[in-house]
Amino acid sequence: MSTQRGVFDDALARASAHALEWLESVPTRPVAPRHRADALLDGFAKPLPEHPTDPAVVIDELAALAEPGLMAMGSGRFFGWVIGGTLPAALGADWLVSAWDQNAGMRFATPATAAAEEAAAGWLLDLLGLPPGADVGFTTGATMANFVGLAAGRQHVLDLAGWDLAADGLAGAPRIRVFVGAERHDVIDLTLRYLGLGAPTVVDVDDQGRIRAEALAEAMDRSGGAEGPAIVCLQAGNLHSGAFDPMNDATQVAHDRGAWVHVDGAFGLWAAASPLYRAELAGLELADSWATDAHKTLNVPYDCGMAIVARPEIVRATFGVHTSYLVTDDPGPGDPFEKVPELSRRARGVPVWAALRSLGRSGVVDLVERLALRARELADGIALIPGAEVLNEVVFTQVSVSFGDDDRTRRVTQALLADGTAWMSGSRWHDRDVLRISVSNWSTDADDVAQSLAALERAVASV
Repeated sequence: MSTQRGVFDDALARASAHALEWLESVPTRPVAPRHRADALLDGFAKPLPEHPTDPAVVIDELAALAEPGLMAMGSGRFFGWVIGGTLPAALGADWLVSAWDQNAGMRFATPATAAAEEAAAGWLLDLLGLPPGADVGFTTGATMANFVGLAAGRQHVLDLAGWDLAADGLAGAPRIRVFVGAERHDVIDLTLRYLGLGAPTVVDVDDQGRIRAEALAEAMDRSGGAEGPAIVCLQAGNLHSGAFDPMNDATQVAHDRGAWVHVDGAFGLWAAASPLYRAELAGLELADSWATDAHKTLNVPYDCGMAIVARPEIVRATFGVHTSYLVTDDPGPGDPFEKVPELSRRARGVPVWAALRSLGRSGVVDLVERLALRARELADGIALIPGAEVLNEVVFTQVSVSFGDDDRTRRVTQALLADGTAWMSGSRWHDRDVLRISVSNWSTDADDVAQSLAALERAVASV
């Protein structure tokens, strides 16, 4: 019987070499890809070979074909959307996850990855000040983390209404009223669509996108007060301003009316780890479910959302399944598949364990505060550029900028992207086109800020 080692050596050696070459190039290469997908397709889409190809040759070919179409998202000068980089320990752990090839759905079958994920979950709850008995499920990303929290909320409020969702489905069920802030992320509406809950009731917000607690109370009372099942969605980190909803006041309003409270904290939930920002999230622990994404602020590789539910029995009733072939590890804290909408998945919580283990508590705090500091440095520098206007209170890691009218803002954005030094994505906020900056990468330093500001000054001068 041949050893596995010899079969994998050449392909992994080539993959490692190409990965290290890529990582070495990231700090100095242009951020944008050189070619679009259509230009790359011919190289990838050649006729399928009739015979096998040496794996090492395939890896070399893949690296060569892909390189012109890769975005340097791990660059310290990448500020698009809300996308973090990758910490060294998290990347190394992710490589091991692929090599180990564990199906992390069952605790009994994969005890090592289950233990690592459970430890990471405990550290997460401790860092963020969330209930220590909460369940943490590792999802594909923030979209499915929100899905888990809202699905658990749907289950709970229908249980309270006396409706058996598992037996009878949604047809004929009491209508669940869902209340959201006017500036919630669109993923909330998408998730509600997935769950068959329809369009939410939109609640007024302040000029930074924070839901107004008094407006929430008025909206809930107008639609029936404490009558019937209800869910309230709050936000930890507005997409454009970075602002946090008033957790304590809004949660109190919702709970007084019998509603489940879910918090979308894709990037902003991590602010609770820092003494500088914890007060902004006072009352966060009073909610019923939370969603976040470790590839954003924590900087682990992609495919790692986290769904946190304060009442394990509810999330397990929602997603749990029991069959003769799934061997459970009783007694225990529940199988991983009971906390997410997947039976089979990679051990995506292991890189979270590695990231937290490498950073420690002080490192997490430093990471969070450093990202926010870089955002303020960028905002301060932009304020000195003639014609530039920072539109938001820079309270965390987001900066929204206008350069006058919409046309000029768009042209500045296009010129910046064409320059290639930095990447900042365009968006629209308060009926104005904006250049939106999200500082999410652990490696962004003062030099990255200076280079990015210089590139932005060149873009402004060019238009």
